[in-house]
Amino acid sequence: MTSQLEQRTATVSLKRILPPVITGQEIVLVAVIAVLWVLLGFFTPSFLSPGSIGPLLVAVAPVALIGIGMTFIIITGGIDVSVAGMTMVCAVVTARLLVSFDIPLVLAVLVSMVVGAALGSLNGFLVAYARVHPIIITFGTWNLFLFLGYRVFDSSTVNGIPDTFDVFGKGAAGSTLGVPNAFAIVVVLVVAAWWFLRYTRVGRNLYAIGGNAEAARLTGISVQPRLVWVYGITGLLVGLAACITIASGTSSLDQSVGNGRELEVIAAVVIGGTSIMGGRGSVVGTLLGALLVQTVAVGVTQLGWPSQLSRLFVGAFIIIAVGTDLVREHARRKAGRKS
Repeated sequence: MTSQLEQRTATVSLKRILPPVITGQEIVLVAVIAVLWVLLGFFTPSFLSPGSIGPLLVAVAPVALIGIGMTFIIITGGIDVSVAGMTMVCAVVTARLLVSFDIPLVLAVLVSMVVGAALGSLNGFLVAYARVHPIIITFGTWNLFLFLGYRVFDSSTVNGIPDTFDVFGKGAAGSTLGVPNAFAIVVVLVVAAWWFLRYTRVGRNLYAIGGNAEAARLTGISVQPRLVWVYGITGLLVGLAACITIASGTSSLDQSVGNGRELEVIAAVVIGGTSIMGGRGSVVGTLLGALLVQTVAVGVTQLGWPSQLSRLFVGAFIIIAVGTDLVREHARRKAGRKS
């Protein structure tokens, strides 16, 4: 009897911490994306062609990749606005090495990921131990990373980048069985991250930290080391995303690389249903959020509408998502007081 009671208590506790496998918001996102694809396919038949869907999925990849790490961070109650600066540094360092030394693919990816992990870990160390709000810390490092990136650019574009990263690009070399390799990598990593958050103790600890960091610390969770590696993992993913960004462009790289990336990523995470207040979130929702944001951008372009309208639509989606999250949080607290 005691064993059954303990098992039941553990199951109830797990359900309180973890989100369902598929949340209502994710179902809504799937429906919205499906409706948009049908409408865009009706008004612009070329939208549903392989020549349009493939580049769309490649464009989704870097946003979704960084979004996986950003979801981890926001679940812990933090945020990282420096990912654009990190993207610039990773991209320009890797591009310089490719042009100067023509390093092989694996080494180039490793270099980019190590640089990203180092920058992300710096963010994590400052957030965990300086005890200043993450938006202040990462806003400061964002400017430091931009300065570093501009110095590596040395006021000129990087030209003559070899086709080392074509395996991640939009061309035939970048697809396997019609699926872009970059997007396939994203799907694999999303599944791994979903499993990690849901079924590992360390993953569940992140939800506990976001729910109440002090309570998590009192239960024996090492909050500060976990924050350091969460930001480090995000930097690692920024490095991988930078390789895809290079592959998606031309043989030249200029100083606009990564510009606005932080807004795209945060929009994807929030629209995907991760609570900006921490304690709740899903990487599956983040992938859907990234797909929705990119679908809107491509749709506005193919319909010939002013590009500013994509900002308007994405902004509306963010407000609706945040409003829904606040209403849901209010209802949860109200139910908690009654119980």
